[in-house]
Amino acid sequence: MKNNIKSKADMVFEVSWEVCNKVGGIFTVLSSKARHMEKQYKNSYYLIGPYFADKVRAVFKEEPIPEHYKEMYDNLKAEGIICHFGSWLIEGEPEVILIDFNALWPKVDNIKKQLWENFQLDSLDGPQDFNEPVLWSWAVGILTDKLSKIHNDKKIVVQAHEWLSGATVLYLKKINSNVATVFTTHATTLGRTLAAHGVDFYTHLDEIDYRKEAYKYGVQAKHNMERLAATHADAFTTVSRVTAAEAEYILGRKVDVILPNGLDMSEFPCFEEAALKHKKYRNKLREFVLYYFFPYYSIDLDNALFYFTASRYEFHNKGMDIYIDSLGKLNEKMKKAKSNKTVVSFFWVPTQTSGISPDIIEAREAFQDIKDLLEEEEDDIKENLLYALTSEEKVSEKTIFDEGFILKIKRKILSLKSKSGNAPLSTHDIINPENDPILRAFKKAGLKNKEEDRVKVIFYPIYLSGADGLGDLDYYQSIQASHFGIFPSHYEPWGYTPLETAALGVASLTSNLSGFGKYCFDNLPKKIDPGVYILDIENTKKEEMINDFVDILYKYTQFTKKKRIDNKIQARKVAFTADWENFVVNYIEAHNMAIEKTK
Repeated sequence: MKNNIKSKADMVFEVSWEVCNKVGGIFTVLSSKARHMEKQYKNSYYLIGPYFADKVRAVFKEEPIPEHYKEMYDNLKAEGIICHFGSWLIEGEPEVILIDFNALWPKVDNIKKQLWENFQLDSLDGPQDFNEPVLWSWAVGILTDKLSKIHNDKKIVVQAHEWLSGATVLYLKKINSNVATVFTTHATTLGRTLAAHGVDFYTHLDEIDYRKEAYKYGVQAKHNMERLAATHADAFTTVSRVTAAEAEYILGRKVDVILPNGLDMSEFPCFEEAALKHKKYRNKLREFVLYYFFPYYSIDLDNALFYFTASRYEFHNKGMDIYIDSLGKLNEKMKKAKSNKTVVSFFWVPTQTSGISPDIIEAREAFQDIKDLLEEEEDDIKENLLYALTSEEKVSEKTIFDEGFILKIKRKILSLKSKSGNAPLSTHDIINPENDPILRAFKKAGLKNKEEDRVKVIFYPIYLSGADGLGDLDYYQSIQASHFGIFPSHYEPWGYTPLETAALGVASLTSNLSGFGKYCFDNLPKKIDPGVYILDIENTKKEEMINDFVDILYKYTQFTKKKRIDNKIQARKVAFTADWENFVVNYIEAHNMAIEKTK
């Protein structure tokens, strides 16, 4: 059985630009998987990344150079490659080597010349964000070759992630190293670029001239590096069936093994704990919603549902366009049905701002005044209430609060309810709001945050730090405060957000054009309450797909509390199928395949 597969490699070096350097989703892949890789390879698993002094302080514990590496260290330093040995301060604390490559900059043209002479890699006009990882990954190739000579009795695998690590594979190929190589692409550079420009390439994979398109969009250097690394690696892998089909055409090689992205579910709260956290963080989010909308009009918070989406600002790729269109139609449907529910949909999508809107700051301060006054009078209020209840006196405003307090609180509430018109669409003042895709789409869909609207939208354009002066919840806390996470991606090689949402006990929606959505669509049984909803974008015309989308969003507003809990339970079950405990064996299979190839 695949789960009982035994590793043939004696040592594994996993190479990524995101080791101790958070940039995107690969950071989550590596950090959540590390403990399970160590379990498989014991003390023979290492990660290699770039050394950036300002980024590693809180995540990297530097340690003395191992005695058997000191000569190698001195030789590499003489070549301009400085290695920092230590451990990554994550679960399992895996051993890492971080490379400071700054002294190699004078050699960049010579390295690119060698890439041309040996592989015809056209990178003459490669931009800075191409040159920097090429220098680093070339240095990784030199390092791993020297390591293989020190451990010449070991079968060694180097796994390189994304085009940024591609020069490692090419260097080892150039010198005919006996190190086995695995190249993993998480998303092809050209595929992401085409999708961002609205090109529906999935239905025309065999018709597109990919070399021509790479030059057209100015990504030829990265595309060429990616294609060559895929070609020359001993094993070629990717993260989903969706990306495997894309890579076969764009990079010209059939994928050997699919490596689905997982989570370490032991790090997520149990269902009971998740339920308690939902209540705690939901109440905090309700407070924010209260002072966001109440200066303009009241909302029945007991009947409010919090939907959200969260991602990089890739308006089309992440499906924000179809989500906003669907919210507009949902609003009309709920108004027509005279629904007593209110959907508040958050867009946690960072972009450039000039700060929090002054009106929201004013409302926040007025709300805080009310809270402070209540806290000051809390003991007296409790005592008055207790006396009234025990003496069976009729409970009223006058029995609980004294006259002076009532006057003060009324003045403060008047100060809070000071606005007229519609509630704002964004928490912050957006730079160039007239051309912002999200704000423009809100208005086009008729989402104006009017009092009569059943769907309200809040563009929250900053990173969720937990101390932003508004909701003051971090990313996971914000998810746990919500009822439904929405991620209808047009282009998503895997898609951690719906998986993380499910792992936190919150229902989510994704599409079958995302790797995770395709995995669920193809592998999991269909349920009445699926926990993770899959929107069929691949096989459905846009109008029909939007109608299906609206039906799901509307159906969720009608669920009883029990139905929502059933979906939460099922979401957790789906997330457990994607535990690294189940998925890590795919990496072992890829490493073994590379070892066999080198024989």
